[in-house]
Amino acid sequence: MRARRLIAAASVAALAVLSLAACGRTSPDVAAYVGDTTYSIDRVNAIQAEAQTTYEKSVKAAATQTGATPSPEQLKINVDRQDILNLLVGIDLGKRVAEEKKVQVKDQLTAEQLGKELGVPNTEYAKLAAEWYDLYLALEAGLPPAELTDASRESLYQALVKAQIAPAGWSVDEQRKQFEQATFTRQVSAVSVALQDEVQKLDVSVNPRYTLAVPALLQTQNGFRQYDLPYVEGGDQVTDVSTPEPAATPATAPDAS
Repeated sequence: MRARRLIAAASVAALAVLSLAACGRTSPDVAAYVGDTTYSIDRVNAIQAEAQTTYEKSVKAAATQTGATPSPEQLKINVDRQDILNLLVGIDLGKRVAEEKKVQVKDQLTAEQLGKELGVPNTEYAKLAAEWYDLYLALEAGLPPAELTDASRESLYQALVKAQIAPAGWSVDEQRKQFEQATFTRQVSAVSVALQDEVQKLDVSVNPRYTLAVPALLQTQNGFRQYDLPYVEGGDQVTDVSTPEPAATPATAPDAS
């Protein structure tokens, strides 16, 4: 579970397993293709490494002022490579949606503000996070509310349960009841629909080691809570040829779930 104190709102995209039919997109060095744009694993790694190094320096500097010694766990930033790719692709898709829907994007969050708050000043990660949340806030406000379905409610609910925001065990009827009282659900579902529509228009392929998810925030009584809701699963068009998966046999094949 990741919790980040950002001035933002929740976003959501329903789970969509895509049929990826791209030809020749088999480089193990690529994290994702979006149309003609390539997001390399090297770039993802570099952004995450810069954030980690900067965060560690920030924690050590703060600890020095109090005479404390941070533990290895405290020095580890709560941002992984998956988070970085989510931002890169989310910004790409969000810009396309905003242009198509003629949604005006305003500068509500700055990289300086978020960098200082997250302990990663002057990093590309801070710039990406600020750009993404500006895009999301604009789309949430500018798109008409969507009608909820049992499937979209279930996707949202499972993401909230995974992030330990909502309790497990709600029935379909309970989900309907609870989400009917939550006004944000229709707005975030509108963002979900817009992102999925954009993905369907583009030639999108994702390395199987990743699953694209929308970074989502929900304001609760205890502050902002983050959850990640997948909207594209890694496909077999971008493969790591150096580590092929062994063929499953009746004795070793995993159960489908």
